[in-house]
Amino acid sequence: MELNRHGAELLFQILTEREEKHSVAIASNESFGGWTKTLTDPRLCAAIVACLTFNGTIIETGTDSYRLAGTRARAEEPAKAS
Repeated sequence: MELNRHGAELLFQILTEREEKHSVAIASNESFGGWTKTLTDPRLCAAIVACLTFNGTIIETGTDSYRLAGTRARAEEPAKAS
């Protein structure tokens, strides 16, 4: 889902106001390099990633989405006869 510039600016504002005061947890199936699909302004995207990663901990699970796996499995099931 694409986030317009105003939405991305609001997200950046929230992150900068919380910086060093509160924790922020974000989960994504996309690598940081792919975030420009959602945050279409490259400079604003870079600023948000920098804000999130500064003094942060990145946890990569290396696993596929269980929702995506379930959807694929259901799509491969043979159609039931009526």
